[in-house]
Amino acid sequence: MVSVGIIGSGAWGTTLALLLAKKGVATTLWEYRPERAREMQRENTAFLPGFYFPSSLQVTADLAEAVRHKDMLVLVTPSQRMRENVRQLAPYLEERTLLINASKGIEMNTLKRMTQVICEELPSAIERIATLSGPNLSHEVAEEKPTAAVVAAHNHDVAVQFRNLFTTAYFRVYTAVDVVGVELAGSLKNIIAIGAGINDGMGYGDNAKAAFITRGLAEISRLGVAAGANPLTFSGLAGMGDLVATCASPLSRNQQLGRRLASGEKLSHILQSTHTVAEGVTTTRAALQLAARYGVEMPITAQLALVLFENLDPHQAVPELMMRDPKGELE
Repeated sequence: MVSVGIIGSGAWGTTLALLLAKKGVATTLWEYRPERAREMQRENTAFLPGFYFPSSLQVTADLAEAVRHKDMLVLVTPSQRMRENVRQLAPYLEERTLLINASKGIEMNTLKRMTQVICEELPSAIERIATLSGPNLSHEVAEEKPTAAVVAAHNHDVAVQFRNLFTTAYFRVYTAVDVVGVELAGSLKNIIAIGAGINDGMGYGDNAKAAFITRGLAEISRLGVAAGANPLTFSGLAGMGDLVATCASPLSRNQQLGRRLASGEKLSHILQSTHTVAEGVTTTRAALQLAARYGVEMPITAQLALVLFENLDPHQAVPELMMRDPKGELE
């Protein structure tokens, strides 16, 4: 029987653990706080309340227990803590264990994607690592509502093994080779989701939202292609698929954050009042730094950065975007 460790007990980590355990996979979910691990033996009340754990899902605060003797390891920690967590688990990791990143973000300062961070800490893992992305809102997947995802890996056999691991009657998984594109699409769409939330909070309507999502997709695609991604990836599940789900759903943390900004709340208050992580905030900073590195224009991201970090009133940000110099759509 395949044994899997899930590193990270947020909503998405818990959802993936539930998915696997309900398939009968021997699954161990790691929660770094012992008191919370004890509380989570039957349910994750903090991040995914109402979904009860089957007997095949074990919760532990012992990292060694979560990593040792595992066939596969799923890394689902916040992006800014990924490197630290990988360093901590490295002594317990076996050379045969396959790894998959299920986090969406870019490391600040280094501007590395998550598989790059992992491979820097685990150089021997480069041929046994993959990444998972797609339109996968945790609560809907936990409810077993149908969706799809993509697993990208340089090693096709590794991608196939993870595809087989995660595929269920409600969670259809495809494979890809564009690791760069899948990771960047999944990370950068969170920026656009914040803007979509602002649009909704201001009541600008569906025309504005559709136009914003479309131009947002063009913007993040430009950066992705400059970084070496296949442009078609941004029209797939990790790109357009995830972008639509995250921008449209009130279940999206980044969309909710945008709505609250539109109501006049300050970013600092929003972040202090929630225990979840809206990755789009740090990704906005990282994306602008990457854009400068590659010489890519990202006007939407730049304007959102002013709203997030310079207290620009969202009501002012939108007209400034609308009145930029006119140009051809495909420029």
